[in-house]
Amino acid sequence: MLRAGSRTFFAASLLLPRHVREPASVLYAFCRQADDAVDHPGAHADAVPRLRARLDLAYGGAQLAQPADRALAAVARRHAIPRALPAALLEGLEWDCAGREYEDLPQLYDYAARVAGAVGAMMALLMGARSAAAVARACDLGVAMQLSNIARDVGEDARAGRLYLPRRWLRDAGIDPQAWLADPVFSPALGSVVRRLLARADELYARVDAGVASLPLACRPGINAARFLYAEIGREVARAGYDSVSRRAVVPAARKAALIAAAALAAPVRVRREAVPPLPECAFLVDAATTGAGLLPDLAAVPARPPRWWNVSRKLVRMIELIERLERRDQLRRLGSES
Repeated sequence: MLRAGSRTFFAASLLLPRHVREPASVLYAFCRQADDAVDHPGAHADAVPRLRARLDLAYGGAQLAQPADRALAAVARRHAIPRALPAALLEGLEWDCAGREYEDLPQLYDYAARVAGAVGAMMALLMGARSAAAVARACDLGVAMQLSNIARDVGEDARAGRLYLPRRWLRDAGIDPQAWLADPVFSPALGSVVRRLLARADELYARVDAGVASLPLACRPGINAARFLYAEIGREVARAGYDSVSRRAVVPAARKAALIAAAALAAPVRVRREAVPPLPECAFLVDAATTGAGLLPDLAAVPARPPRWWNVSRKLVRMIELIERLERRDQLRRLGSES
């Protein structure tokens, strides 16, 4: 599911140690199934209530029918993941179902905190990073990655009837949001809004260094890889003149390989940790992760494993070969569809 659903996240996950990669795949499976349940054309109005019921069962110790739910319950128990974190994700998906509009950046941060910041917080707990500062930076990374995705998918979202760009920003640029959504075309004015959003993402990416430095050494390359690869999506949008309506930004395989190598080399670097508070919109996630509210009964966090290092060069070669195979596969599919 991870390999097919998110190549960027899958590639980055290969640099994580196995004891983190496996539960991270479990979290991805639950998130992917939840997103698919509300995102396909035939989605029912009760999709989110059904997901909440599944979450209640997973956290209630009930017998579970779906493998993804059983795995989620086991991971939540072992790593002390409060229910409030996956519940926040479901709330964000509920906003998608309701067609919620985002007037300004704080409202968009509210959404990104739920659908991505919550995932960042859960990943921090998997890696044994339980301090408020570490979880805050993990939420920053999740929100930044979501902003990168929004900037890349402006046209795709609009054709599905969705608009995530702050509507006040659009009006400031002389664009009527509803009229544009009815006829989504690129213009320099729209590009200025996308550029503005990516600037906010870059500000959050820059805050993540201190959080990465607080992780076990073995976890840093994978998180750096995710950070570098998603930030590069924004730079690819910028190279296209911020036009993500008529095209979808794709990071070439060679550049991905270079970024992955840079992620591994950056892992041992120590940085000065600054006491930067979390985004206000993510504060509830940090509180939930650090206070343990909503844990499974009689649950204690598993002590973080001591940092370990491994053969980085072997993993880099594996990553680069994987990216090249996926790139070749996509090229062959495109050629087949054109013929």
